[in-house]
Amino acid sequence: MAQEETRGAHSQDSALCSSLTTAELQHNWKEEKSRERPLKLLFQLPSHRETQTVFSRHVVFQVVVMRSGSFDSHRVSVERRYSDFSKLHQTLLQEFNEELDEISLPPKLLTGNFSEECLLERRRALQNYLSALSANPCVRRCAHFADFFTDPELRKAHSLLRAGQFHSALEMLKLVLQIQEKLAPWQSATFAVHTLAALAVCHRDLDEEEQAYAAADRALLTVRQYGPSQYRGPLLQLLVDVGFSLGRRVAQLQDEMLRLREAQRGRVDTRSLKEIVIQSFV
Repeated sequence: MAQEETRGAHSQDSALCSSLTTAELQHNWKEEKSRERPLKLLFQLPSHRETQTVFSRHVVFQVVVMRSGSFDSHRVSVERRYSDFSKLHQTLLQEFNEELDEISLPPKLLTGNFSEECLLERRRALQNYLSALSANPCVRRCAHFADFFTDPELRKAHSLLRAGQFHSALEMLKLVLQIQEKLAPWQSATFAVHTLAALAVCHRDLDEEEQAYAAADRALLTVRQYGPSQYRGPLLQLLVDVGFSLGRRVAQLQDEMLRLREAQRGRVDTRSLKEIVIQSFV
């Protein structure tokens, strides 16, 4: 009898598996694996390059950001100088002095000590430094830590956007979003809202309306629940305008925008999404 019940249970499991698509099975498998292995941030410094001007010479390190436990095979990287690491360390010391007692920044190399052996050792030391920082829960969730990997590129993207160089700004913003997605589990829910809004602006100015709609829609999902409130009206307006052009049903979006304006009464922010995005980094 017990054997028959066991065979029946196996039969039900087989029937359930056969009813799932391959994609669903893979997704379920990945979800199960993710639960078994907690997410961790991983860093690599696989290369460096030297730059030189008339008055100075310095080294730029490639910093690769990855996540473990989530089947993250996509490598995303930025470039940082030692001075960027030093600035991060000083900022973190001001906020987490005691938490950083056992984490030290590798010392600065002496002038002229740019041998390949020294630079290889420097890369290893800085990689270990980032790993030690990310192992600290307070630091890992700190906005300053996330800004180290995204802020220079985000500011560059906004400079390009203000200059009307939308293609270049778009590529920079895509890079920033990829890194933010890797850091997202340890940051605030609104971490990527501004980047998504900027992407929507660039796509729209390039007449890429499907992509503009998708970016704005993704941003609005977060803004509705968590803010920042100043983005909600402009995002709704962009979605209504672009959605109408694409032949989408926008009646619900229009109703939401009307209710929002009635709730704001005389305090309506008349700025467009593009104006808000640009002014955020002026």
